[in-house]
Formats: sequence, C-alpha cells, structure tokens
Amino acid sequence: MSTDDLHSGLSRRERQIIDALYRLGSASAADIHAAIPNPPSNTAVRTLLTILQEKGHVKSKREGMRYIYEPVVSRDEVAKTTIDQVVQNFFGGSIERVVATLVNNKEADLSDEQIENLKGIIENARRQGK
Repeated sequence: MSTDDLHSGLSRRERQIIDALYRLGSASAADIHAAIPNPPSNTAVRTLLTILQEKGHVKSKREGMRYIYEPVVSRDEVAKTTIDQVVQNFFGGSIERVVATLVNNKEADLSDEQIENLKGIIENARRQGK
C-alpha cells in the first residue's frame, strides 16, 4: 500500500483509530478506545480494528490474551508524503515558499535558538548539495 492511499476511503471512526495508533505507537483495543474522544463501544472499536486490518491499514500480534495493533505504514512515512503533497499542491513545489510562509506566520514567534537551528539545517543541506 502506498502512503498516498493510506487514509483514502476511511470513515471518521477508522481515521480516529489510525490517529490514536500513531500517537500510541502500538496499542490494545482497550488502549485505543481510551485514546479516542467520545469513543464508540469497545466492541465497535474491535470491529473497526478488524476492518482496518482487512483493508491493510493495521496489523496485529497476539500478546497473551489480547491483540496489540499498530499501523502498517509508519507515521514518518505518512508525514513525509503529506508534506510532499502540501508542498506540491499549495506551494507549487517551492520549499522556499513553504519556509517563508511558516517563518512569516504571526504565530511562529521564532526564538533566536530556533533561527540558529534553521540556519544549521539550511547549511547542512547546502553542504550535502541539496
């Protein structure tokens, strides 16, 4: 499954479960139930986990009397794909426009340390020929 397809066609509840798994890393159905705002019943969470497993979004392993679930695609992979799509769709592929938008955001309020860190990241990219 490509990361582009990861969340396509998921219901709101399925997406909540996947999001909870990304926050938790791996978890039992009870842990996931506790992590969802206004959750459905425990049985509904287990049913949705089975559906997500059948769709190829979630995998599980048995630990004692319970199953532990985790996403098939890592959060980092999904984040990278999502960022790539945002950069292409909203900024015409321009990383410079993305950074300018983030830095010029009134709520950014970057500290001197953060600015120095950003300079370091840019300098590392320059050294690597990016």
